[in-house]
Amino acid sequence: MSLFGALLGHARNYEIGEATKDFAGILAAGEQIILAFKLVRDVVILTDRRIIFVDKQGLTGRKTELMSVPYRAISRFSVETQGNFDLEAELKIWIGGAAEPLQRTFSKGVDVLALQAALADRLSR
Repeated sequence: MSLFGALLGHARNYEIGEATKDFAGILAAGEQIILAFKLVRDVVILTDRRIIFVDKQGLTGRKTELMSVPYRAISRFSVETQGNFDLEAELKIWIGGAAEPLQRTFSKGVDVLALQAALADRLSR
C-alpha cells in the first residue's frame, strides 16, 4: 500500500494468522477469523460469527473502540470494485435500524470479490 493510500486510511489484506494472534483476546471460544483487513491503525475482521470493526482513537491509539456486528443484524450490503481510474473498492453495510451504512474503503490489491463472497455466504445461513 502506498503512503498516500495509508494516509487516506485505505485497507489492505491482513494475514489471518497474524490477526488471530493480535485479536485472540476479543474472539469468543471457538470463533475463527475468515478474512481481515488492516487500515493504518484500524482493522476490519470477518469471523464465522460476526464482523468486528476495530477503531483506534486519539493520537496515541491507546483508546480503542470495538464494534461487533452479528451477521443477523445486517439487512444488506454492497461492494464496489475498482475501476480503471478509480483504484479503490468500497464496502457498505446497512444494519437494521440505522439510516446510514457503515462504510470502508479498500486499496488496490484487496480481493473485494472474496469479501463479497464471504459476506454472501454468512448472510445466507
